Amino acid sequence: MLSIARVSTHDPRSETRRGLGYGIAAYGLWAIIPLFWKLLAHIDPLEVLAHRVIWGALTFVIIVRFMGVGPELRAAIRERRTLAVMALSGTLLAINWGIFILAVSTDRLLDASLGYFINPLVSVALGTIVLHERLRRLQWLAIVTAIAGVALLSWQVGGLPWISLILAFSFGSYGLVRKTAKVDSLIGSTIESALLVPLALAYLTIVAVQGGGRLGHADALEHGLLISTGVITAGPLLLFTSAARRLPLSTIGFLQYLTPTGQFLLALLLFHEPFTANKLLAFGLIWIALGVFSVDLWQRARANRS
Repeated sequence: MLSIARVSTHDPRSETRRGLGYGIAAYGLWAIIPLFWKLLAHIDPLEVLAHRVIWGALTFVIIVRFMGVGPELRAAIRERRTLAVMALSGTLLAINWGIFILAVSTDRLLDASLGYFINPLVSVALGTIVLHERLRRLQWLAIVTAIAGVALLSWQVGGLPWISLILAFSFGSYGLVRKTAKVDSLIGSTIESALLVPLALAYLTIVAVQGGGRLGHADALEHGLLISTGVITAGPLLLFTSAARRLPLSTIGFLQYLTPTGQFLLALLLFHEPFTANKLLAFGLIWIALGVFSVDLWQRARANRS
């Protein structure tokens, strides 16, 4: 992955502390990002998504130019296989972004947080199915427990928690696809966004021709919020890439729980979404599964150090 700055080799402990700070900042921002999307909840989620794609791509291009990695970007664009992989990963990411924006705007942030809670387990399951990776016993136990939690929630609401499942599987699949692309995070994100820009522009053009759309019809504050979607998209990613260069994968694995935990607390304490005893039981099974998964992750990291 690409970092904001070159990693110093003078003091490994200092770099680890910096990496931890970057990681907490990245996942913390992703945790509170629903507060930003709530400000745009009155706008059609597809229109917000289109703006996020366009302004995100522009932000990434500016960052690429500022960091002087234009040659790497041009080299990646010349590879057809890389473009094909980025097109697929970009589509999965757009689905994830769109569903999350929809969840926030329709007061379903609890469902979104559940999706990101089970995402690590979905990633492990996809690795087993697609990459034929072998599951350890605790991983099997974690996945089965999570499935029980999802099944219980489905039974309670009379249908699958589709927002949770789409978010978990789209992001899990995104990570799986990105594994096959030999490009840095910033380069890949720039290409992904750029490939989606024509579709986003086409959608906004159609909406404008039909007399709708907020661009040109909103006040200055709303225009500023729409343009800010680019920074909201790129900022946490750059912090994450800096953290990933400095921290072990096991530490990143534990930090990722900050995001759904923060979203869960926002939904419960600030947005006052309903949280029944039955839903608590289903979430409890998911949390038990994550606890088992974390123990397995810790044991593996400890064995690797030994």
